[in-house]
Amino acid sequence: MNNQQPAATTLYLIPTVLAEDTAPQVLSPQILEVVGQLDHFLVENVRTARRFISSLRLGKVIDELQFFELNKDTPEFQTYEHLRQLPAGTRVGILSEAGCPGVADPGAVAVGLAHQLGYKVVPLVGPSSILLALMASGMSGQSFAFHGYLPIDKVQRRKAIQQLEREASQRHQTQLFMETPFRNNQLLEAILEACLPDTRLCIACNLTAPDELVRTLPIRAWKQQKPDLHKKPTIFLLG
Repeated sequence: MNNQQPAATTLYLIPTVLAEDTAPQVLSPQILEVVGQLDHFLVENVRTARRFISSLRLGKVIDELQFFELNKDTPEFQTYEHLRQLPAGTRVGILSEAGCPGVADPGAVAVGLAHQLGYKVVPLVGPSSILLALMASGMSGQSFAFHGYLPIDKVQRRKAIQQLEREASQRHQTQLFMETPFRNNQLLEAILEACLPDTRLCIACNLTAPDELVRTLPIRAWKQQKPDLHKKPTIFLLG
């Protein structure tokens, strides 16, 4: 009598690179091994995912892989039905556009649904722009909060920045946030206008890339040496 249980469906959270041509430096052998064994992927962008897998040179035939798009506009019920219908024992990879899936990323929806369905969830080690920025900032790593994108409206954005500045000061809590890369310079200007001169600001730009910039200075000092952040992925931290 065979009492062996069927293999569990497994969801692998696969980190991707933050900067182009950095896979050998930032991705562990485990990631390459797992990707090489998978044929089914949930991805934020199919084109980016195909290019990323091809760049790993694992000998996989890209057209034979299955991709299901999971982005901020994907209805949750579609993702649920897709996961529910997977044959028992299927191994699925989740790929973000950059960095770690599930962290400030729509892949978190699939992870939550996988837990509901009783699937196994396996996070893999890789680069996270949020944690790398925090590590390098010199600000509190004991208490911190990530807020994603701030309001675009100038008045609301100024209020949000000043509120984060107060929380950083009163709670001794590092405040992290970001912007769409082509609006980085406008956000930096707003921070410099809204914050007090002694407030510390860390700018973590193009992390892991050859031209990476990570520096923490008071607002008054940044006003004298504003970097050009246009179209460069950046994390901002107030402390």
